[in-house]
Amino acid sequence: MSKVSKVVLAYSGGLDTSIILKWLEHTYGCEVVTFTADIGQGEEVEPARAKAKAMGVKEIYIDDLREEFVRDYVFPMFRANAIYEGEYLLGTSIARPLIAKRLIEIANETGADAISHGATGKGNDQVRFELGAYALKPGVQVIAPWREWDLNSRESLMAYAEKHGIEVDFAKNKKKSPYSMDANLLHISYEGDILEDPWAEAEEDMWRWSVSPENAPDKATYIELGYEKGDIVAIDGKTMSPATVLEALNKLGGDNGIGRLDIVENRYVGMKSRGCYETPGGTIMMKAHRAIESLTLDREVAHLKDSLMPKYAEMIYNGYWWSPEREMMQKMIDESQQHVNGVVRLKLYKGTVSVVGRRSESDSLFDEKMATFEDDGGAYDQKDAAGFIKLNSLRLRIAAKRKK
Repeated sequence: MSKVSKVVLAYSGGLDTSIILKWLEHTYGCEVVTFTADIGQGEEVEPARAKAKAMGVKEIYIDDLREEFVRDYVFPMFRANAIYEGEYLLGTSIARPLIAKRLIEIANETGADAISHGATGKGNDQVRFELGAYALKPGVQVIAPWREWDLNSRESLMAYAEKHGIEVDFAKNKKKSPYSMDANLLHISYEGDILEDPWAEAEEDMWRWSVSPENAPDKATYIELGYEKGDIVAIDGKTMSPATVLEALNKLGGDNGIGRLDIVENRYVGMKSRGCYETPGGTIMMKAHRAIESLTLDREVAHLKDSLMPKYAEMIYNGYWWSPEREMMQKMIDESQQHVNGVVRLKLYKGTVSVVGRRSESDSLFDEKMATFEDDGGAYDQKDAAGFIKLNSLRLRIAAKRKK
C-alpha cells in the first residue's frame, strides 16, 4: 500500500461516501479533503459541508458547476447528436469528466497525492473517473475503496457506520429509495431492486421528473428554441444561459411525459445492465438539434457526422472524454456547427416531441424555388437528371453485362 498523506474524496454526504471518508482515515492514516459538486442533482449540497465538518474534515469544497456542466460538456455532446446504442443520451457518462477534472484541480490546489471515489468495481463510473484523472494528472494515485475493502453488503456498511458513529439520515424521517440513483441537470438514472429483472416493468412511483404520458395534459405545448452555432440560446425568444435552458426544458418535458427510457445496455466492463432513465430536456434537445441541422447543414457533412457519432458516443460512455481522439473529433464537430443557427418550433404532447417548424434567416440551405412542385421559373433543369442517373448507373450496367 503506497503512502498517502492527503486524499481528495468525491463526497456526496450520503452513507457510502461518509463511510469511505472514515475508512480512508483509518486505512491510510491520511487527511481527507472533501469535494461535493452541484451539477443539478436536485438535492441540497450544503448539508454535505456540515457532515464533513462533523467528521473533522478541515478542507471542504462545495462547488456549483451547473453552468460549466451544461456549457462545456452537455452542449458539446449534443452538437454531435450523441446516443449510445441507439437510445441512451449519456446523462451519467457526461458528468464524470467534469468531476474528474475538478478532483484533480483540488488535488493540485491542496497538495494532495491521491483522489478517491465511491464507484463500485462492477460499473462504468470507476473507469470514467480514473481514465479522466490519469489523463489530467498521470502520476496521481487513485483509491477505490469498493475494490479494496471487505464491506460488501448493506449490513456490513451499516455495522461500520454504527461502530464509528456515522449518522444514517434516511432511517430517521424518510423511506430510502430501493433504487440506485444518479441525477444531474441532464438526467436521473435508476438501477437495482426490481429493475434487476429485465422482464419486470418499472413501478410508476419510481419516476421523479415526469408524469406518465397517459396522465400528461390533453392539450399540446408549443415552444420555440433559438440556436446559435449548434447551441440553444433562447426559449420562446427569451435569452437564457445553458443551465437555465436545460432546467426549463426539463420542466416542459417532464410536464408532458417526455423522456422516459427503459433499456438493457452493455457496460464497458463487459456485463449487461438494465437501467431506467428520465431525460426530458435532453430528449427535446436531440429532436430540435437534428431539425435545425436538417435545414442548415450540408448533406455530406451531416452524413459524415452521423457515421462518426456512434464512435463519439462510445468514447463518452467508456470514459474517454479527455482522450486525444475525442478532442480531435470535437474540433471537427464544432466546426460543422458554425452555420447551425436559427429557430425550431416543437409540439410537446403526451410523451412525444414533434418538429412542426424550422427556419434560419442567415444559414438555411433550403431553396424553395428548387424544391417546389409548382413552376420553378427555370431554377432547376429536370433534363440534367438524365445524365446524372446515366453516369451513376454506369458501374451497375457494366456489372449486369458481366453476369450475362
